[in-house]
Amino acid sequence: MGETLVSTMTTFDTTPEALGDLLRSVQNGRTQLPDFQRGWVWDDAHIRSLLASVSLSYPVGAIMMLQAGGEDVRFKTRSVEGVKPEGLRAPERLILDGQQRLTSLYQALLSGAAVETRDSRGNPMKRWYYVDINKALSPHHDREDAIVSIPENRKLLNFRGEETADYSTLEREVVAGLLPLRLMFDTDGLMRWQMAYLQAEPAHIQARLATWSHLMTEVIQRVQQYQVPLIMLRKETPKDAVCQVFEKVNTGGVALTVFELLTATYAATDFDLRNDWNSRLLKLKKHKVLANIESTEFLQAVTLLATYARRKKSLSVGTSTDAAPGISCKRKDILRLTLEDYKAWADTATSGLFRAATLLYDQNIFSARDIPYRTQLIPLAAIFATLGERADTDGVLTKLTRWYWCGVFGELYGGALETRFARDLAEVVAWVEGGAEPSTIIDANFAPARLLSLRTRNSAAYKGLAVLLLRDGGRDFRTGFSIDAQIYDDENIDIHHIFPKAWCKQQGIEPSRYDSVVNKTPLSAKTNRIIGGNAPSTYLARLQKSADISDERMGELLKSHVIELARLRSDDFKGFFEARELALLQRIEKAMGKKLAAHMTEVDVGPLEVVATEEDDTGDELG
Repeated sequence: MGETLVSTMTTFDTTPEALGDLLRSVQNGRTQLPDFQRGWVWDDAHIRSLLASVSLSYPVGAIMMLQAGGEDVRFKTRSVEGVKPEGLRAPERLILDGQQRLTSLYQALLSGAAVETRDSRGNPMKRWYYVDINKALSPHHDREDAIVSIPENRKLLNFRGEETADYSTLEREVVAGLLPLRLMFDTDGLMRWQMAYLQAEPAHIQARLATWSHLMTEVIQRVQQYQVPLIMLRKETPKDAVCQVFEKVNTGGVALTVFELLTATYAATDFDLRNDWNSRLLKLKKHKVLANIESTEFLQAVTLLATYARRKKSLSVGTSTDAAPGISCKRKDILRLTLEDYKAWADTATSGLFRAATLLYDQNIFSARDIPYRTQLIPLAAIFATLGERADTDGVLTKLTRWYWCGVFGELYGGALETRFARDLAEVVAWVEGGAEPSTIIDANFAPARLLSLRTRNSAAYKGLAVLLLRDGGRDFRTGFSIDAQIYDDENIDIHHIFPKAWCKQQGIEPSRYDSVVNKTPLSAKTNRIIGGNAPSTYLARLQKSADISDERMGELLKSHVIELARLRSDDFKGFFEARELALLQRIEKAMGKKLAAHMTEVDVGPLEVVATEEDDTGDELG
């Protein structure tokens, strides 16, 4: 056998295992796959290369497995592709890394069926694999050249569809000198093939015997005696460690989500998490602001509620604050979410998301694209779910709205967030119940100079400012409509330049100013087309004439966007910019419910470095 690591700190064992024993354990179900393993097929070239390496006793990498039967790790399992399910036993171990190698080797060497693979273009096909005896024993050929793949019917055709070779019988295989690799662990079948090979040319039996002996040494015994390095994770390994290990070693390069792991865990008790989530998602997507919510985010909300309830229950029976379980929704906490926890809190979390959507609509956020931080929906949903009917009052909703905007303009939801989510839930609920202001409000700060660097939708505060202008009564320059959900969709509202980009370039104005959010506001697509690349004085006259808007009314419409009519009439970009910058900062202060630092003048800020930014995705092609 091999060496077993005995250190008390070691969570795995290493030992080689005979390839034949390993493949037979796949066949009888002793070795299976956890259900979260994605099924995909190696192409023909990969399989031939793998078989060539094994036939030369070259290493093909270690296989990593997990002992089945652990208390913390219970996954739904499935057999390796190609294994007939009849008579399968309960698995003793699960493949974490090496699925493709084991699947390819099992199908090619032991399954007795053609291997399901793909050609170089990705087209599915079935192939049998052979060793070309003469090439395998020739010093002038690479071993990969000696591994031959043949179509499922074991006949070769040319480009006109004419048959050029037929290997469909043992006799024809022998004549061609092609030994089927499917016989490597079939003692009786290999013996029959050997006898047929030796007797094919009675006059040269000694020469053929010598060739066969050479083949046994150089190919057959190398395959039959091949040892595969095996790394075995012990069944005590926690689920989050299994997930981490899988992602680090998974040769498919596709990250494993906690949702997939939890789906496999719950499936072991016949609960289909994926179907449950899909049915919830259909309902959630009826709200446009929830259209992009992801399964892992939903699980974070559920885990927040479950851990909050667990902590609250522990504190209620006298457990000290330090000893009580914490509130958390980190990856490891989601993976520890029991099916009972999920069933207890999934509906509540769903309801919390619906109510969070209502608050967003009230703030004039009408689409998922316009949400400053989708991640902020997670604690918001958990807060609504925890407060229940207590959140149905103006006083509580005012507090939640202030917390929301502090998160947006404090730009607090763009990094590692799980710790903040947990604090939000505990602190905002306590604040509603008469406690201190939550950390998100205390921590939030918006530096006035930040306005100059907000240029695209990549910034949460950029989208937040556009939403604030609509919420606080911003009307379209042409129609005079206030923007509700219906108008938002019908008029194709988006964020556009006020002093058009083309005009600003002609005047030599710096991009750092004309592309900043100070020079942008939400308008309809038709209004933006009328604006075009014209000077404000020109497009205002055109707007007023085409829409029959009086000077007084035009002033009111611009004022709803904190724009001074006189500055646009005189094409005064500098005066417009300074006045609107201050007005926008005042809007931000009002939304956050706290004073910002004194407005920084141009002298205070100094010249801004013009940096390359992504093309503004606001659709402002003309303005």
